[in-house]
Amino acid sequence: MAVLRRLIKVSALVLGAGLVVTGCSPVKMGAAAIVGDQRITVATLDTQVTSLSRYLDKHPGPVPLNPTQRTQQTLTWLIRFKINDELARQAGITVSTAQAQKALNDILNQAKTSAQAQGITNVSINLVLTANGIPPDLATETGRYQSIEEQFAARANGGKQPATQQEATAANGQFDKALCVAAKQLKIQVNPQYGRLDYSQYMVVASSPTVTRSGGAAPTAKPSGLAPAC
Repeated sequence: MAVLRRLIKVSALVLGAGLVVTGCSPVKMGAAAIVGDQRITVATLDTQVTSLSRYLDKHPGPVPLNPTQRTQQTLTWLIRFKINDELARQAGITVSTAQAQKALNDILNQAKTSAQAQGITNVSINLVLTANGIPPDLATETGRYQSIEEQFAARANGGKQPATQQEATAANGQFDKALCVAAKQLKIQVNPQYGRLDYSQYMVVASSPTVTRSGGAAPTAKPSGLAPAC
């Protein structure tokens, strides 16, 4: 399974552009989201958004993120980390400090190789993280996230990392199923002030899509990914 598969899968370009605030919410005051029995507090979210913004303001990426997108991306990753942790718990996977650091180094090394092929130098782990909407302060969590996926892939492939496309596809399919089950078990609630969770991508997006139309009947299609598809 390729390093960074999950990190590069989601582009900042597909983030929703606006937030919808509702009058009432099942999410408790002070919580940006509730994942299982854990709260992602507004204070935690604000701290990490500030960390992301400080870096991006000094080192703008190729795809600029506005304040709303920075908040949605940060909350997205805080939720994804908890989903992966639940998957690890269900699968009996543990991650040591050394394993998390190795996974983080793997991410950086592959990013450097890719960047050098494009003539880009001075690639740092902070640059890699923020380019994917991850606050620099969450480097350790990112290493753990990657290690969980790598360990799951090895188990699904008979104890070794997939070496062929066929093996990778099979392992990815098992991982996607396990991830969906983990997310469903957690019964995730996102404060509508920040949007909603799109389960097709495990991404926080605008609560209601903005639709521009010129007359005619209103569209009837519901937003995708409203619930886990498993």
